[in-house]
Amino acid sequence: MVGVHKRLLTAVAATTILGSLLAATPASAAESVEWQPCADAPGVDCGTVTVPVDWAHPDRGTVTVALARRKATDPQARIGSILMNPGGPGGSGTEEVKSGWSLSPEITRRFDTVGFDPRGVGAGTQIKCGLDELIADYPPMPRNQAEFEQLATYNRNLGESCNRLTGPLAELGDTKSVARDMDVIRVALGEQKLTYYGVSYGTLMGQQYAELFPDKVRALVLDSNMDHSQFTAWDFIMSETRSLQAEFGEFAAWCDRTPSCALHGRDVSKVTRGLQDKAERGELTDPRSGEPITPLTLASIIQSNSYGPSWDRLASVLKSFADGTGASARLRAEIPVNYVIPSIFCDDWRLPVHNFAELETYRRAAAAFAPDVKVNSLGWASVAGCIGWPNRAGNPQHPPQVHGAPPLLMLSSRHDPATPYAWSQTVARQTGSTLLTYDGWGHGAYFKNSQCVTKAADEYLITGKLPAPGTHCAAVEPGTAALIARPPSTIGF
Repeated sequence: MVGVHKRLLTAVAATTILGSLLAATPASAAESVEWQPCADAPGVDCGTVTVPVDWAHPDRGTVTVALARRKATDPQARIGSILMNPGGPGGSGTEEVKSGWSLSPEITRRFDTVGFDPRGVGAGTQIKCGLDELIADYPPMPRNQAEFEQLATYNRNLGESCNRLTGPLAELGDTKSVARDMDVIRVALGEQKLTYYGVSYGTLMGQQYAELFPDKVRALVLDSNMDHSQFTAWDFIMSETRSLQAEFGEFAAWCDRTPSCALHGRDVSKVTRGLQDKAERGELTDPRSGEPITPLTLASIIQSNSYGPSWDRLASVLKSFADGTGASARLRAEIPVNYVIPSIFCDDWRLPVHNFAELETYRRAAAAFAPDVKVNSLGWASVAGCIGWPNRAGNPQHPPQVHGAPPLLMLSSRHDPATPYAWSQTVARQTGSTLLTYDGWGHGAYFKNSQCVTKAADEYLITGKLPAPGTHCAAVEPGTAALIARPPSTIGF
């Protein structure tokens, strides 16, 4: 598929750190941050911290991790700093904070907002991969064994170019190492304990920080959780696809009850399945650009417009495809495409797929129980992006083991297209955390304009008081409430 799986040059690659060596090393030599005004963001300070490239062997050298800070708006009421990460994997916390990403006004009044770029990403020491390898053609959804091998070769060549051009850091970008870097940041910020908000892939950082440093946790809000105990490729694809299909059903119901929906009065499922059939036959094109729309492209369009959700735009795009009118803007300009960075993901997950027959079995099974969306494009790309990846997973799946930390607060939308609600339920059960459920739609529950969610999360961050177990917050119709907090722009996990 054109454009959907192009890898970013700042991807973070795999590690071989032994878990036993990562167990309890403190951030002993962290310096304070030498803040300077960011040249490209008035009112924001920029800085870095230095961390070992290899936490198991600190003598192998160092890398830098970039930070961006907006100071608390009420210094007299300031509690401390809140560290934030927007997910990705590979999302830039510094760019998000510089562009205005924040929690509610009450949190920005009481806390310095500090975004960070995980090791290898953004304004710190970067992992760099070969441009020729990055833009090479490959089949994102193989149709036979030969194409499966072509995909594996693409992934292997890309990963080897990252190793060649970057050096040791290319194999040491796992999330457990990022969690260790976060403790260096905590010390450098002058905080006795960590206050943190992480969304999507940023929740895995928070989970693993709590595993490694339970006595250094002040308050962690983990929003839309990754479930690091999804052990097989099928488990991962199945749970992702089931969640997206369920949200599509919510979209269809919204369209049925909303006169302004471009497909109001039509059978949304029937229209979409017709488009899927045309895409499968190679007969569907973007009416504006003339570019082919494959089944995976169509799944990606559905998914990317389910984050907000942007259901009005999704309906307009599907209608333009069905009518062949060209009313939609160009696909690439208007619809963000999910990017999965395999050099991070393949370091944190071991999801082997051995041949085309196995992968095709997963595709057909997913399509059978998700007839509208066919497959979750993000889940598919995550698994497919690791086929043939040259580096072993240094931080493979395991149920989180959190002992001795204060209670954590987890948030989740009931209908989430990227990190299924069931994932947050599982992680909350595994860690003994409190799960606050937003009974609405989209990814990132804190940013869904629910005063119920925002108030509960803010009270926990400020006072440590958790909402009652089993608390649910009512859904807010998309587009019906004033923005409470500025969401991140990251599309992915």
